[in-house]
Amino acid sequence: MESHVTSAPPAPPHSEITLRVNGEPHTLDLDHRRVLLDLLREDLGLAGAKKGCDHGQCGACTVLVDGRRVNSCLLLGVALDGSEVTTVEGLTGDGEEPHPLQRAFLERDAFQCGYCTPGQICSALGVLAEAAAGHPSHVTDPAAPSGEPVPLVREEIRERLSGNLCRCGAYPRIADAVRDVV
Repeated sequence: MESHVTSAPPAPPHSEITLRVNGEPHTLDLDHRRVLLDLLREDLGLAGAKKGCDHGQCGACTVLVDGRRVNSCLLLGVALDGSEVTTVEGLTGDGEEPHPLQRAFLERDAFQCGYCTPGQICSALGVLAEAAAGHPSHVTDPAAPSGEPVPLVREEIRERLSGNLCRCGAYPRIADAVRDVV
C-alpha cells in the first residue's frame, strides 16, 4: 500500500519594512502580497482610506506616499520600505485644528455620505502640490510656461480630481472647496 504524504504549501515570502505613517515610524513584517490599503486599515488601524473598487478605479483609497497621491489598493507594502505615508488621519498634525482642506470641505458641504471624502481630501492635497510644482494636466494650456505653477481654475481641479469618484455627486462643491484653499 502506498503512503500519500502531503506537505503544507510553503509560506509566502515575508520581509521586514519600515514606514513612516503620519510622521510615526512603523516596522512591519509583511507578506509580499499585502497591499498598502490593507496594511493601513488592518495592521495600523487607520480606517480613513476606504476599500471601494479594489482595482484603482474609484480613488476611495487615495493616500500620499512621499508627497504624491496614490491608490493604496494597488501598491504592495513591501515596495514602500523607507517611504513616508500620509493618510487623512495625519492631516491635522496635533489633532486639534482641521487641515485647511478639511475645513473647506466642511464649509462647502463638499460631501454627502462621506465614504469618498478621505480619498478626495488626500487627492486634493496632491493636486495642490502638483499644480504648485508646475506639473501640467490634460487641460493645462499648452502655451503655459513649463515648470511654472499651474493656476487651479475649476476646469483644472475637475480634471485633476477625475480619478476620485463620488457616488453622491458632490463634485461642484468638492471643486469649490479645493478652489477655496488655493
